[in-house]
Amino acid sequence: MLCFSTDPQASLSDIFDRDIFGKGLVSVIPNLDVVEIDADRRVADYQGEVKQKILTMYGLSELPAEIEEYIDSTSAEPAMYESATYDAMADLVATSGHDLYVFDMPPFGHGVRMIAMAEILSKWVGKITEAREKAQEYEAVAATLKGTKVSEDEVLKELQDIQAKITRFTDLMVDQRRTSFFMVLIPERMAILDTERALEMFDALGLQMAGLIVNQVYPAELAEAKGGEAVEFLRNRARMQRKYLDEIKSKFAGKVVAMLPMYPREPRGLDMIERVSQDLL
Repeated sequence: MLCFSTDPQASLSDIFDRDIFGKGLVSVIPNLDVVEIDADRRVADYQGEVKQKILTMYGLSELPAEIEEYIDSTSAEPAMYESATYDAMADLVATSGHDLYVFDMPPFGHGVRMIAMAEILSKWVGKITEAREKAQEYEAVAATLKGTKVSEDEVLKELQDIQAKITRFTDLMVDQRRTSFFMVLIPERMAILDTERALEMFDALGLQMAGLIVNQVYPAELAEAKGGEAVEFLRNRARMQRKYLDEIKSKFAGKVVAMLPMYPREPRGLDMIERVSQDLL
């Protein structure tokens, strides 16, 4: 199994108590590998590859300043982090050979944006590929008239490879026989509203949420606890949660697959992760 987080705020290094960030594929225990990408480095590596390909393709010793500045400026694009993350996900699925992939995504719309991005990227690359194929046709005609040989179009070949990778990954993400989406929420008003919106967005994409996991649930007995101010605070929190838990069960009937308690300490390290996994099952 491979675990991969797309959340820029999440840290698998913290969760597993290991230095994982930017280290590539790291084996934590037998049958469990994790990856925490350095998106900034991935973007920088990609920019370097683009620059080198332009130098090679056009036989240049150095890039014109305006082209280099343009390539460097792309790292500031709003969707660049998500694009780098999506590309890393597609690469992992295409090359790592694991039987099961767990992608941890930020709350609410990020998973939906990833799916939507797949369609956008696919169409974008498809249009560029189509334009390049047309250009190659004209080049072939010109070469025939000149009696010269048509050289292999490296740009077109790379576009076709990218298109194939995106298509494979997109097909996997939307195939509900092989892919399941689970959303984690806490028993609070805003989380319930976000979950409702996320379910609507998934429905609009023709996808179904496989299940909901309710997290950080206080013990039921706290709702009737007696004592000082600390106990009163916990009692009020537990009673508030009880109201929202009833709302979750009513609104999302049949979708809740697990409820995880509020643990006495952070779920960090393999011991606590094992405890969480037992509560999930």
